[in-house]
Amino acid sequence: MKLPEDPTTPALLQTLHMIADPTGFLDTCAQRYGDAFTLRVLGSSSPPVVFFSDPEAIQAIYTQLADQFELGKVTHVFRPLTGDRSLIMQDGTSHQNQRQLLMPALYGEGLFRCGELICTITRQKAATWSVGSVISVQEQMLEISLEIILRVVFGMQLGQRYTRLKALLHTLLEWVNSPLYSVQFFLPPLQQDLGRWSPWGRFVHLRQQIDELLYAEIAERRQWIADQPTERSEPPQPSEPTDILSLLIAARDSEGQPLSDQELRDQLMTLLLLGHETTASGLTWAFYWIYQNPAILLCLRSELEHLPTDIDPVQLSQQPYLTAVCKEALRVYPIALISQPRKVKQTIKLKGYEFEPGTVLVPCIYLAHRRAQTYPEADQFRPERFLNCKLSPYEYFPFGGGNRSCIGMALALFEMKLILATLMRYYQFTPTRPIQPIHRPARRGITFVPPGNLQLRVTAKQTLPAAEQDSHVLTSDF
Repeated sequence: MKLPEDPTTPALLQTLHMIADPTGFLDTCAQRYGDAFTLRVLGSSSPPVVFFSDPEAIQAIYTQLADQFELGKVTHVFRPLTGDRSLIMQDGTSHQNQRQLLMPALYGEGLFRCGELICTITRQKAATWSVGSVISVQEQMLEISLEIILRVVFGMQLGQRYTRLKALLHTLLEWVNSPLYSVQFFLPPLQQDLGRWSPWGRFVHLRQQIDELLYAEIAERRQWIADQPTERSEPPQPSEPTDILSLLIAARDSEGQPLSDQELRDQLMTLLLLGHETTASGLTWAFYWIYQNPAILLCLRSELEHLPTDIDPVQLSQQPYLTAVCKEALRVYPIALISQPRKVKQTIKLKGYEFEPGTVLVPCIYLAHRRAQTYPEADQFRPERFLNCKLSPYEYFPFGGGNRSCIGMALALFEMKLILATLMRYYQFTPTRPIQPIHRPARRGITFVPPGNLQLRVTAKQTLPAAEQDSHVLTSDF
């Protein structure tokens, strides 16, 4: 079997190197071997894992060769969290059908209905920040993101169930991001329920508590929808829910069948897992770059400050420089280093190489986003890259690509832009200490964030009159 070049170090050492310093390891391999190289990073008996950053190879993996892979089997590590019916666990026709069923709730009109609520939640969560207070950007972005998932995705209203579920989900997400629990997802022999005081037993008990609350919410929402009049006006009236859970409950497949309770539960947990930490990390990077470069901060403020107070959220999200800042933040240090790995089902040829069944092919987002041929001075943060040129989905793909791209990518980018724009319009900040250049990002669960604890001090806070006129009241300590 002809494979791209590979290091001569043992598979176990490669695996440990990838765990300890993934970006450094990938950078070294790319510098030594180029756009394609073979690693053994799935343990001591790892199959060949081939990384690609060349757009032509990535396009072939996403398009011409798409039917030659098994994907659900590669995501088995997420099964304890997302369940068997999650979209990311499906292959072939089952994946295609389920994706078509979910898409309307996460794109277009179904998505845009969430805009005002995202802005409102952001303002509400930030309302407690006073002039002079110091905020931890990562912590605050996680808090805002979780609130949005509970209210925009799950459609929950404030109350006892909401409060209880939020606390449980917060605990779950912290556990998932800790080394003790994350290693258990990769090593099934450690997944032993030895009682509530054992690590896996605690996880199982926590998951059961979350499931009880989710199934209760699903049942209540189904009943509410069933009680509504058959004929509905368009657009929805204010009393009608437009959250993603309600849209999924109302969805029907080609045979007129709805999603089961388990399918709904598994999709909600998938959106939580893939949409909470990732959005918060992307926003943290955006703040890092904005406040490291005063010229970028000035350009962004200039674009936002001239907008009308009551601008529609969709129009707000379409501001060119805002969009460029968010896209560039997702390019330099993407929240996921790789697209979903593909396991070869039958022998295929690609770029002069031959891959036998069992070989794993990986479109590498991190390296594709740093190719000098595509991005001159790729380590520099330059939003203007996205103002003056159009990149292909095989050169820029922060949410993966092909028919396995993240189904929540439109929501994540929409949410990211609205949160950033809302906070930048209503607050002014200054770093508590000079922001140093990045030498190595820090791992947090499945994402990567700026090292250290990025903290900003609130230096000005804008309040609007009740009628939300164009006049502003600005309080400041300077």
